[in-house]
Amino acid sequence: MPVRELTYAEALREALREEMLRDDRVFLMGEDIGVIGGVFKVTQGLYEEFGQERVRDTPISETAIVGAAIGAAIAGMKPVAEIMYMDFLMCAGDQVINHLPKIRYMSGGKLKVPAVIRTQYGLYRYAAAQHSQFYPAFLMNIPGMYVEVPSTPYDAKGLLKSAIRDENPDIFIECAALYRVRGPVPDEDYVIPLGQADVKREGRDVTVFALSYMVHVALSAAQKLGNEGISTEVIDPRTLNPFDKKTLVESVKKTGRLVIIEPDHKTAGVGAEVAAIVAEEAYDYLKAPIVRLAADDIPPPFAPKAYNAFLPNEEKLISSIKKLIKHSK
Repeated sequence: MPVRELTYAEALREALREEMLRDDRVFLMGEDIGVIGGVFKVTQGLYEEFGQERVRDTPISETAIVGAAIGAAIAGMKPVAEIMYMDFLMCAGDQVINHLPKIRYMSGGKLKVPAVIRTQYGLYRYAAAQHSQFYPAFLMNIPGMYVEVPSTPYDAKGLLKSAIRDENPDIFIECAALYRVRGPVPDEDYVIPLGQADVKREGRDVTVFALSYMVHVALSAAQKLGNEGISTEVIDPRTLNPFDKKTLVESVKKTGRLVIIEPDHKTAGVGAEVAAIVAEEAYDYLKAPIVRLAADDIPPPFAPKAYNAFLPNEEKLISSIKKLIKHSK
């Protein structure tokens, strides 16, 4: 039987639609998500099906969007709010940092905030310094906040459904460069447990921890390295809070080598935390120093040549893995 394929955007839309049909408390809100179906067309058709009460166009105010989502969630609704670009999530910084993740804790669990904030980062689209930022490590550093970073259509649908059903606040980070990427997505209802990493490819010589878009880069590199006799294991965390340490540590114990590739900045990035976890829990198994490949510590450039040099890529990953194995035999 042929396997059904959807784009990343279609998988997200299907997840939203199914959860809106399943639970009438679920509603959507955000800039231009209704009448025009969203700038990235993720919500296309939902306004016509569910109406303006459940697919709400909002003013251009991130503070208002997140604040309203928090209030609605406390009142018993299940809001899914869209912040068009991750760069502007911090325009609602007070709500994101001081209210969204802390209200349940400060109320002793009496008040729940089951809100999902969908956002995307514009890397790989030459969108310049104010429309390309990706700062997942910042969100990892906020206790009480769940953070999802799906890399495939399958994961996008399953994780979004889990986030909507979850009773905790979630920041759901999408990648605009993946919206048109196709992949298998089952017809039947399914969810992916939050806090469960995925071994996208098994290997024995080196572990590659790849974040978001870099999962595809890592898989392509692993295929080419396999042709040269190097067996590469690719780990996709899928969620950053909660974080699946067990899958990561077990992989490193098996391979003895770790390369981290991420599209965020290297300094204090996700890779820094990953390296620290391995250093604490699998140090004696390492055959070589941990390698981190990340974006340069500068604002994302607009010029394509500068931008391509700013980000890690497949060529850099392959070269790093070969050097690591050569010097650790």
